[in-house]
Order: sequence, then C-alpha cells, then structure tokens
Amino acid sequence: MTNKEFHYKRLMREYDIKRTLAVQNQLKRAQEVYTKVPQIQQIDKLLNNSGIQLVRSMLTAPDHTSIEDFKKNSDDLMFTRKMLLVEAGFRENYLDVLYDCFVCKDTGFIDDKPCACFKQGLINIAYEQSNLKHILKIENFASFNLDYYSKQIDEGAQKSPYNNIERIHQICVGFIEKFETEKQNLLFYGHTGLGKTFLCNCIAKELLDRNYTVLYLTSPQLFKLFEESRFHREDMMEEAKDILSTLFTVDLLIIDDLGTESSSTFTGSDLFDVLNTRYLNQNATIISTNVAPNEWHKYYSERIVSRVFGNYTNLKFIGSDIRLLKKYNNKL
Repeated sequence: MTNKEFHYKRLMREYDIKRTLAVQNQLKRAQEVYTKVPQIQQIDKLLNNSGIQLVRSMLTAPDHTSIEDFKKNSDDLMFTRKMLLVEAGFRENYLDVLYDCFVCKDTGFIDDKPCACFKQGLINIAYEQSNLKHILKIENFASFNLDYYSKQIDEGAQKSPYNNIERIHQICVGFIEKFETEKQNLLFYGHTGLGKTFLCNCIAKELLDRNYTVLYLTSPQLFKLFEESRFHREDMMEEAKDILSTLFTVDLLIIDDLGTESSSTFTGSDLFDVLNTRYLNQNATIISTNVAPNEWHKYYSERIVSRVFGNYTNLKFIGSDIRLLKKYNNKL
C-alpha cells in the first residue's frame, strides 16, 4: 500500500467516525427536545409518516398534486416546529445533524468527486507525517529573503552569493513545477547557516500543499530508525515504524545534515539501500550536507558517492552564515 492510499483510507475512516458521531449527537439532542416539548416529537412522526406515504403513492400512481400537498403540509409543520424550538429556548437548527462540512455532509465527496474538505484533510495528514508541521509556518518561500546574500563576487566561486542563491532558487522552483512528470534529486552542500535546510523546507511546503507526500528526517534521525529496527524493533513506537515503512515510497524524502550521523557497520549499506531503491522507483530525494564533494569518500563508499554525484543535481551554497546575520540584525 502506498502512502497516498494509506492516507486516503485513514481519512475515509475518520469521515465515517465523524458522520456517525454527528448522527448520534443529533439523536441525543432530539431526545432532549422531545422530553421538553412532546409536540415536536409528534410533528417529526407526522413528517416521517407523510414522507413514507408520498413515496408509496409515487411508486404506484405518480401524482403532482400529492407532491404539492406534501410540500405545503411539510412547510407548515416545519415552520411550527421551528417556532416551538425557539419558544423552548433552542436554536432553530438544534435538531439538524450538525456536520463539520455541510457541503458534503461529512462524506468527503460531492457527485463522486472529493470535496474541498477531503482534499485539505489529505494535506493535513501529509503535514503531520512529514515531521515539518510547525516549522513550515515560518520557513517557506513567502519568508525566503535573498537580501541576506551578498552581491559581492566570491573569488573562489567566481560569482556573488546573491546570484548563486538566485540560481538555486530558480532550480528549486523548477523542481516543484516539474515534480509530477520529472522526479529529480537534489544535493545541497556548503557551510552551516547558508539556507540549505530553509530551502528544503520551502520545497516541502509547496509539495505538501499540492497533496504530495513528504518525509523530512535529519541524518541522525534516519540512522537511529534503522538501528532501532535492527536491534530493538519490538520496543519501537508505532509512529517510528510508520515512518520507517514510508522511507522507500514517500513522494519526496529529505535527508538533512547528512554526515552528522554516528558511523557504524550498517550506516553505509542502509544509506545505499534507501538512495538506490528510491532512485530505481523514481522517487525524488533531497540531501543537504556540510560535507564537500571531495570529502565524501572519507565518509561513504564508492557506490554511494557514485549514486549521489551521478544522479543528483549538485548545488553549492556560498556566502556568510545567515543565522548569525539575522541574530546581529535583531540586536540592532
């Protein structure tokens, strides 16, 4: 089962529960009203019986007159019902089934098409499972500021940090716009505080808002999952098991701070398994790291280096530490 199918089934169950709960609450309110105003219960019985009689007559001998009579009689009874409710201190709609969404009546669909509330529900679930629910309110393209990057030429890169990040920003936007048809992989590398994680989060938010599934993990979190699965699986939380099961199928996997994990006998094989499987399945991956390309061989095997630098768009971040610049500006 894919992540989207899992999310879909989970949301359908939630809608079933909401709908059932709404009906149960309506029945409780009805009992409360009937106890206080017995006349309303009598009206509801009349409405129900007349509706049944109309259906029977329509099945045997359709008659427009009977429909008009039923409508007039029903309107009169409903008006009296509302008046009795208000006089007894209840709201006019107190006996209605109070759905969360009155458009689809908590079915999630309108004419076999997903309701807007259902689409939003899928997005909300994807946010919860991305590990990014709260941070994306702050870190997104709307708050991405190129002005923190200098326009002076960096002698080593032969370009300014501003022009460099402008190009990276354009590539990231293209990555998002082509995501449905072209599953690309990105490698962000450079010193700490240059916006690598921030841009990862920007991309994640855009794709989550478009109903794609995204999973964000720091490198230590990723390898801790593998370690727990290998040596302590019986003690793992269900949430951790769910995350582990989505690693290979989620639409976008973001591995942040690669190179900061504790090395073990299994680290290399676990990483290659994830990267290689996702590449073969054409699922997109973004890696951010402080490790320079010429130093990867110190940390990882040749096959990992080959997989990443052969199949990823490599983007180098240059400039000054933005975190320090922000901290300095806030003190001014």
